[in-house]
Amino acid sequence: MNARALIALATLPLPLLAQNAPAPLPPDPAAAWKAFVRAATAYARDDSVVGWSALYLRNGRVVAHQEAGFADREVGQRVDTNTLFHWASTTKTMTAVAIMQLRDRGLLSLDDPVTRWIPELRRVHNPFGSMDAITIRMVLSHSSGFQNPTWRYRRGEPWEPFEPTDWEQLVAMMPYQQLVFAPGSRFGYSNPGFIYLGRIIELITGDPYQVYIQKNLWTPLGMTRSYFNRTPYFLESFRSNSYTRIRDTVMGRPRDTLITNSREFHTGITTANSGWNAPLADAARWASFLIGAAPGDTAGSRRYEQVLKRSTLEEMWNPVVAVSSDSSATTSFGLSFFITVERGRRVVYHTGDQQGFHLLTAMSPETRTGAIVAFNTSADSGAPSPLYAPMVQAATAGLLAPYKP
Repeated sequence: MNARALIALATLPLPLLAQNAPAPLPPDPAAAWKAFVRAATAYARDDSVVGWSALYLRNGRVVAHQEAGFADREVGQRVDTNTLFHWASTTKTMTAVAIMQLRDRGLLSLDDPVTRWIPELRRVHNPFGSMDAITIRMVLSHSSGFQNPTWRYRRGEPWEPFEPTDWEQLVAMMPYQQLVFAPGSRFGYSNPGFIYLGRIIELITGDPYQVYIQKNLWTPLGMTRSYFNRTPYFLESFRSNSYTRIRDTVMGRPRDTLITNSREFHTGITTANSGWNAPLADAARWASFLIGAAPGDTAGSRRYEQVLKRSTLEEMWNPVVAVSSDSSATTSFGLSFFITVERGRRVVYHTGDQQGFHLLTAMSPETRTGAIVAFNTSADSGAPSPLYAPMVQAATAGLLAPYKP
């Protein structure tokens, strides 16, 4: 089925949220979608991606989607609309929404010192002053000074867990860590920061992090096939495997070797940072909630407002810190979202990269459009093919922000 027919069918309807008038389509939505698919296909081919899936979301509906390659090449399992991907750091956006729920209920303040809730963090060495200077807002905006990796101590032994499994393990290592920069002074991506936010959610609510997200985000949004960590038995047949691409050179020519990763893995104590798994349909429901949808569903509007107020979501997309010190850079970071401007339109997004999965969720709040793509293969170096950037540009500028204000 061609892209124009897919857009006309408006497949996979999602709950609608009463907002403003429907945003206009790009001048030629089918052409924009085809350009994005061509760019994604070229990147996947150049980076030896085993399987991938993408969709285009507008006004709360998936209007085009594409699946390609294998979810598991060893058993011949192809990627389809039911394939379950690991969303890695996209999980952080859910953790942030949960924190904002608690803020809106008056249970915490974004200006609270993180040590108010996690006094153990006073054990971390801070050469710039007191650990009490780090606020929840700084952690949400990756400007806290905490280090990037969660666990610095892996040696690659087969008996080591995928991630630390117990909170006590992190606490035990706090006296042997120090801040990377002065809190609030700049951007510095931090995975453990979001583990601390997950811990705060548990301390305030009394619910395990996974239970809180299930009850307060996934259930009201109808995300029925989302789960954390290991796959439920009844969904196992839909789970994608993942692959790591290693590139070397033989006789002057590049050669790719693919390593098959474990089909199941557990993110342990880092679940609030990167534990979410789901098909693209659930990812589309999450994006639809974030950016709003077309008028017409009063019940859906009330349900979405119960999850989080639209004004609070807009607050999360206000720039807090520049991502780069380069004065010409246009990307900033809000409260757990990257923010950039394409063709005069704001685009908010988050990426994910873990255990071979490589993902992008990008959205335009003004046009209420979204582009989501998930790959089950990534480079061991962490550096994707040079064709990755044109693919992102085809999504953010071509599909999401075609109009100047």
